[in-house]
Amino acid sequence: MKKCYKCGMLIEIERVSRRDECPNCGSDLHVCLNCRFYDETKANSCIEIKAERQREKDRANFCEYFEFREQKDEKKGKKEAEKLWEELFGRKK
Repeated sequence: MKKCYKCGMLIEIERVSRRDECPNCGSDLHVCLNCRFYDETKANSCIEIKAERQREKDRANFCEYFEFREQKDEKKGKKEAEKLWEELFGRKK
């Protein structure tokens, strides 16, 4: 599930180009903050060591390693965790 980093709207675009914008808030989509390689704790805030440094993480860039971050459905994850808990320890009384 792809979401805009700024407003959280679901993005239904298969392949994001540099010029694509969020239909809800108008922010650029091809940005570091939407990339699966983005990590503030790493050098240049990127885990892809071959990627060139991008100064502005919230502005469209030409990074050829960009891959839109897929976010899991939190509600679905919670339901799965509860199901596993019940399987392991039995139902709540």
